[in-house]
Amino acid sequence: MTIRQDLGLPPRPEADEAPDAPPTPARSALMGRIRGKNTTPEMVVRRAAHRLGLRFRIQLRDMPGTPDIVLRKHSLAIFVHGCFWHRHEGCRRCTTPKTRTEFWNEKFRKNVERDQRDADALRRLGWKVLTIWECQTKSPKALDALLIAVTVGRASHGAH
Repeated sequence: MTIRQDLGLPPRPEADEAPDAPPTPARSALMGRIRGKNTTPEMVVRRAAHRLGLRFRIQLRDMPGTPDIVLRKHSLAIFVHGCFWHRHEGCRRCTTPKTRTEFWNEKFRKNVERDQRDADALRRLGWKVLTIWECQTKSPKALDALLIAVTVGRASHGAH
């Protein structure tokens, strides 16, 4: 017998069946700390680009998808994506929360669709598009090599 049964309580609902509870103040504070720009991975990429002598603009709102970094000289739009939010396949950071899985899967699906739509629109305008994943920002040497390769024109592995 379980403790719940001993107390005369009904069985606990499964995670997917749990009713949506209003967010707690702690959850609201946590979600409120998530930023859309000037994130740590984005700042790491900016520092690397600057260190390599690349000149860029940030958050150009007149471009589809508002790329995080734009190198006009190279016709290159860079998106720095969080592995969790943008679903980096095969990455350990690409997890799905155990509760409200339908909600999260729909949210993630829309993010991925929007990312693809924005990248396609930029390509139609003649831009190269590079997605740098959060996990790629953990290795400064690899990040530098990627930025050098894509600005010299040899980055078939990094440009998406």
